[in-house]
Amino acid sequence: MASSTPCCPLRSIIVKTDIYTTPAVFDLLAHEWNPLLEHSTTNTLFLTREWQKVWWQGLGEGELRVLTMRDEAGHLIGIAPLFFSSGEISGAEVAFVGCREVSDYLDFIFARGSEPACLQALLDYLAGPACLPWREIGLCNIPETSPTLTLLPPLAQALGWQVETRFEDVCPIVQLPASFEDYLALLDGKERRELVRKLRRAGEEVHLVFAREAVTLDRDMDDFIRLMKASMPSKAAFMTPRMERFFRLAARAMFDAGWLELSFLEVNGERAATYLNFVYDNAVLVYNSGLDPYKYAYLSPGQVLLGRLIEKAIHDGRRAFDFLQGNEEYKYQFGGKDLKLYTMYISR
Repeated sequence: MASSTPCCPLRSIIVKTDIYTTPAVFDLLAHEWNPLLEHSTTNTLFLTREWQKVWWQGLGEGELRVLTMRDEAGHLIGIAPLFFSSGEISGAEVAFVGCREVSDYLDFIFARGSEPACLQALLDYLAGPACLPWREIGLCNIPETSPTLTLLPPLAQALGWQVETRFEDVCPIVQLPASFEDYLALLDGKERRELVRKLRRAGEEVHLVFAREAVTLDRDMDDFIRLMKASMPSKAAFMTPRMERFFRLAARAMFDAGWLELSFLEVNGERAATYLNFVYDNAVLVYNSGLDPYKYAYLSPGQVLLGRLIEKAIHDGRRAFDFLQGNEEYKYQFGGKDLKLYTMYISR
């Protein structure tokens, strides 16, 4: 269901805003959503129509409010995917669809150059009578490169609202060179020698395999979830039945879209380590992993698999290997450099 708010002029752009309140919006905008995303500043898999739809299906709660902005010619220039938490007496909390835990980058989806007009249209809605009562807006996982961080605060403050931007986390990223030898040269000497030694020791004893068939994806996900749970207690606790359902839904959706890279390191025909990655915008996104911490530990299967995946990414001509959120030491040992993420809080 969609409703409209009046047009608002800003910097010569006339914006018409529509508000969608049901998950049908993800299908209604199927042919427009991702093309707009590709022309936005924060072009990330976690803002694709497919990911947003499956997140809402698996983890969404409360009142969905997806705002679209169109120019005078009817062209889609903005999407603000939001939801309002339910049951708050003093007003709802407003957040991005996808926030938080499982969507590493989030933002508004605005065509480059239209951000000021779209943000003003968004604030007009949030300040208007058609909007649900709210007490705080929490916009998580905004990359430091997003214009939202600089453009939104003064517009919100002009309405008398309070704005606070807090550092949230980092995403260590490796900008990939032309060859694996050039990549190794980027590493610290000790880390380079260790990685080369482990790759050589594993040699032909291990095999890299990928989940490539739709009919076997469920069984591949069984192996992934088993190894993820086995790798450490915190991952086992994280993988609740609800989260497992989401992972399976997301894996299937990403597979169907052609973005899933689910890999395993096999030793003697047995799967010893796994990485669930995505390939989007010519970058590899390292989403989650697992391994048996005891069996075949002498081969360092997790590190060997990671090294092989970086080598493959370079061979495939990928531009980056993104470890996503978290400052775990191994990400820097493999050459990651931080991209900072922020959360913006807005209150009346």
